[in-house]
This record gives sequence, C-alpha cells and structure tokens, in this order.
Amino acid sequence: MEKDDARYSTLEQLHERRKQVVRLHRKGYGVMQIVELSGLSYPAVRGAIDLYEEGGMAAIKPATRGKRVGQGRTLTDEQERCIRQIICDKRPEQLKMEFALWSRAAVMQLIEREYGIKLSVRGVGNYLSRWGFTPQKPIKKAYEQRPEAVQAWLDEQYPDIESRAKAEGAEIHWGDETALVNTDVRGRCYAPAGKTPVAYVVGGTRQKLSMIATVTNQGKTRWMIIDEAFNSDQLIEFLAALIKDAGKKVFLILDNLRVHHSKPVKAWVAERQDKIELFYLPSYSPELNPEERLNADLKHAMGTKVPARTKAKLKTAATEHMIKLEQSPARVMSFFQDPRVKYAA
Repeated sequence: MEKDDARYSTLEQLHERRKQVVRLHRKGYGVMQIVELSGLSYPAVRGAIDLYEEGGMAAIKPATRGKRVGQGRTLTDEQERCIRQIICDKRPEQLKMEFALWSRAAVMQLIEREYGIKLSVRGVGNYLSRWGFTPQKPIKKAYEQRPEAVQAWLDEQYPDIESRAKAEGAEIHWGDETALVNTDVRGRCYAPAGKTPVAYVVGGTRQKLSMIATVTNQGKTRWMIIDEAFNSDQLIEFLAALIKDAGKKVFLILDNLRVHHSKPVKAWVAERQDKIELFYLPSYSPELNPEERLNADLKHAMGTKVPARTKAKLKTAATEHMIKLEQSPARVMSFFQDPRVKYAA
C-alpha cells in the first residue's frame, strides 16, 4: 500500500491524522497495524505516538512550518524604522542622491549608504511591501510653493471665506482657465505585446481655444469658451455673466495668474463689492483648486475622441462635453472628493 507523505499535508490535515493515530493507539493497536489502517508511514505514526506519550494531546498539534516572522532579515528593527522615516521625510535629491523618486533602486542605495548593507532589488521590494509601502503616482508640486502658506490657507483663510459666505448668503465658486488643442491624444490603447500602438495627431492644422470655468461644491459649473487670447476684458465679460446667473453674491477663488490681479479686473470688482469678491489661492498650489479636476475631465474626454481638424469642430466638442457636465451636478460634486481638495467639499 502506498503511504501518504505527511510533509505534503496541510497543518490541519496533519493534526487530524495524528489524532487518528492516537485514537488507534489508545485502543491497543500496534504501530504496524496503525500504519496499515491510517496509510501513514512508520516514522509518521511512531512520531505521533511519541509526541502523545511525552506531552499528551496538546503535544501532537503541528508547529508552524517555515521561517518565523522576521527570521532571516538583514536589517535590524531599528534600521528598518530609520529607513522608513527617511523615505517619509525626505526626497532623494535632498540627500544628494541621483534619483527623483523613491524607487527600489533608490532605497537599495540608501540602505547601502546608511548601513553598508547591499541588498538585491527584490529584497528591497520585499521590505517595502512588508512596511506597507506601495508604488504610487506622485503629486506634482512646484519648488516655489510655500508649505506654511498652504497650511495657513487650509487652517485659517478658507475657513474664514466659508464662514463669511454662509453669513452673507454668498455662493463660493472656484475658477480657472485652460487651453484646448486638437493635438492632445490621451488614454491607453490595447495592442499585441511588443507592438506599440500609434496615435495619429493633426499635424499642420493645429487649433487652440481657451476656456474659463467655475465649479461649486453644490455641483454647479459655469463656463465660457474663448476663441482668442485670454485677457482682462474676457475675464470681466465672464464675471459679469457669472454674477448675473448666480442671483446672489459670488465669492470667487482663483489662482495667481497675472490677469486675475490686473488693474481693470480689480477696478471692475471694486465697483461691485456687493455682488462679487475675489480671493486667491496660495502661489503655485493648483492641487488645491477643485476646478482643476473639471479641466482634467474635459481634456480626457476630448483626448479620447478623433482629433477635431477645425476650430469650429473643436469648439463644438468642448461645448457638448461642458453641457453634459452642466447637467450632471453629481459628477461636478465628485471633483471635490479628491483627497487634496476635500477640504472644500
């Protein structure tokens, strides 16, 4: 009779087989009889009986196989803690390393530099996985951004704007401009492995439009497509339409584009302080503006379609998408669910 190899049984299966051996042993069966009845090998049966006689039923429970947690690691607990802290607190370039991001190769070099321990790329990957670190697309921030200004905006300035808007019955809008071109192809394309797909773009007939738009956390969007260079006059025209449509005072939050601070715009707004006020985000902080998500949504939709060969067709495509957004408040409200702008939701 072919014997079962206990080494290939699960711990639960092995435990049950050992209990079977003990039951037969307690009934007076000899070792060879148990071997025949159980289908286990002699060493497996003998070992189970010996364990039982030495420590009772508790002793026959199989021990966990393989390495113990932490066994075989090269780094000590303290070294692991320090490396994790460095990755969280510093960028590679701040440590004068030739890496823009914390890749496995960068962490491997960091460990070797800090502790003289050379690990494989795979070994570093195992450490990162164990620490709960995953490869992620980084948020882009400008070097010129001042973290203290961003924190002041989040902790003091925006809460004050929100409080004032509530007290005055005003509506908070977030505004921004974007450019639309017919050569922007986005998204991914399936193709046979090893054969890179080709995206054909319009060559000699490049067309460009501008658009200014606002969004609110109540799902409203207001927009205007511009067929020429964006300037103070265009912005004033949009602001006039915005306050007329809102029917209440508007608190408009913008970035620090030069035209937003132009004298004609400031003078126009100053004469209508009962209808509109302008506020400005911290410099170089586009990630704080929910309207940026609308721009990304529009460009993605435009980039997945066949490129428009004329400016009229480009404008028609943009208009169609913006009308859909205008009629989909839930989709506009979803722009405020991005973790970086959820403070404004």
